[in-house]
Amino acid sequence: MVMHWKLHGNGKNVNPNEIVLPEERLTWGRTIGFGAQHVVAMFGATFLVPLITGFSPTATLFFSGLGTLLFLVITGNRLPSYLGSSFAFIAPISAATAAHMDGGAPTAEGLARASFGILATGVLFALIGLIVIKWGTGWINALMPPVVMGTVVALIGFNLAPAVKTNWEGGGVEGANPVRSSIIAGVTLLAILLITVFFRGLIGRLSIVIGVAIGYIVAAFMGEIDFTPVKEAAWIGLPEFHAPGNPFTDSSLWGLLPAFLPVVLVLIAENVGHVKSVGLMTNRDTDPLTGRALLADGISTILAGFGGGSGTTTYGENIGVMAATRVYSTAAYWAAGGMALLLSFSPKIGWLIKSIPAGVLGGVTVALYGLIGLIGVKIWIDNRVDFAKPVNQFSAAVAMIIGIADFQLHFGNVVFNGIALGTLAAVIVYHLMEFIAKWRGTDTENQPESSAVQDDGAAVAAIGK
Repeated sequence: MVMHWKLHGNGKNVNPNEIVLPEERLTWGRTIGFGAQHVVAMFGATFLVPLITGFSPTATLFFSGLGTLLFLVITGNRLPSYLGSSFAFIAPISAATAAHMDGGAPTAEGLARASFGILATGVLFALIGLIVIKWGTGWINALMPPVVMGTVVALIGFNLAPAVKTNWEGGGVEGANPVRSSIIAGVTLLAILLITVFFRGLIGRLSIVIGVAIGYIVAAFMGEIDFTPVKEAAWIGLPEFHAPGNPFTDSSLWGLLPAFLPVVLVLIAENVGHVKSVGLMTNRDTDPLTGRALLADGISTILAGFGGGSGTTTYGENIGVMAATRVYSTAAYWAAGGMALLLSFSPKIGWLIKSIPAGVLGGVTVALYGLIGLIGVKIWIDNRVDFAKPVNQFSAAVAMIIGIADFQLHFGNVVFNGIALGTLAAVIVYHLMEFIAKWRGTDTENQPESSAVQDDGAAVAAIGK
């Protein structure tokens, strides 16, 4: 890996017909400024995951920054990317902590159980990265054609719908005022929608974090925020780490794996989409870096699982910043990762994030969870999935209902939730029906040669969480 960047031009300006390549940089002052932009762009979505799940915001920021730096190292400093919290983990984390809650927040035992699930997912993800480095992505395309990949991504988003209603009405916390919470949620959602369509460029892309800020201010004026912990927190201190549960002393932890492991499929789509997008924007063949990208995100997620951070993924928000600025310098991402690490050592920032009320989260998640589901729909559209074919119809229909209704199947300590069962249904129904249809000669014309992980590009990366 070469830790040296060639100065682009005079280091101050980027001509309209030029881009700053990954191995180039602007002046260090400007590079640090672009790094700060990437931190702001990822911040809104990254801190929402620990807020929703009860994880530590400072630990999440720490592993987000560390994961970004590791990603740059493992990809040979050739692939600009920021690793933020993945929204795909929210549903399994909620399932893992559901029976271990105290006052609306997960207990230490619940968090440890969820961290084991994140750790296990990271291990599987890293192994898949090694396999892709050796044999490429063809086997993924065969196992998960566009109709299946789109279905899995969609059902993960829509499976979270019940949690949105809970947050909208106060987060299920005793003494919460559902009417006040609903007002705050409505204001937050309206702010996000209006900012998105009213502004262009960076402000428009930061609609989530700005909408949260507006909702927070409204909640403060309504007396719904307790600022005491924020005032009492130190400016400098260690992140709030916690260890994962030990499956060799608590065998029930193995039962969490069916809920967590399907998340790998979404992480694959996000990472491969990110690699494709960077290649298109820099006019380079970045496909050979796909395996390294998957391995890097897998290792980052393993570390997060060990220390109490949220699982990571590449971020579409940061792709948007690169597209707008035409600066693809990995130096800016080194600066961003370093800034995230520094912020993680401020308990005051952690408590400020924790003070955001459930109503604000309710407003945000109405939009975000729905968008996750729609990314799955966009995978169908972009890959021209033919829903006139019964195989495609039933593969999606059966899996979506199972996932959204959150069917559950128990085998002792092992619990298959709606996401796990929906994923299995999508894969099994598709391949079983496809096999029988070809055997009987009842299959219609084959779909175009395309795949969700090959052609979805920025659309999949835009899920970002």
